Amino acid sequence: MFRNILVPTDGSAPSRKAIKRAVQLAKEQKARITGFYVGPPWQLPAYSEYVPPDIVSPKEHAAAVKKTAARYLGAVKKAADAARVPCRCSYVVGEHPYVEIVKAARRYGCDVIVIASHGRRGISRLLLGSETSKVLAHASVPVLVVR
Repeated sequence: MFRNILVPTDGSAPSRKAIKRAVQLAKEQKARITGFYVGPPWQLPAYSEYVPPDIVSPKEHAAAVKKTAARYLGAVKKAADAARVPCRCSYVVGEHPYVEIVKAARRYGCDVIVIASHGRRGISRLLLGSETSKVLAHASVPVLVVR
């Protein structure tokens, strides 16, 4: 039986399907949902010595990540509230989402991760990688992949 379900989201359609499935599972198991988002870190563009005047500052970037997290995690909260499932949400900034997802599962005491798969195949999977595959390889709790 699951007590705490981690559902990472990137705001995509597959993530919305994973949220729906996670909430359904939480309702069935009388569990709670932990929504999670990993934002990209701020990076200075790789221009030689020239920095364009319209570059986004670290503070502006942090505000944009916070706003994006609120929107994506709002979908988790809304789905959980509609199903009357307890929910908490958090976000972090990190270069490797899979690392942050695995750490979040440990940090929040989650006993399952419900994550979306974008279903990439072939060369696009090689070039873009698969965060879901990396979570599967590194997680110490069960992972339910939703397509």
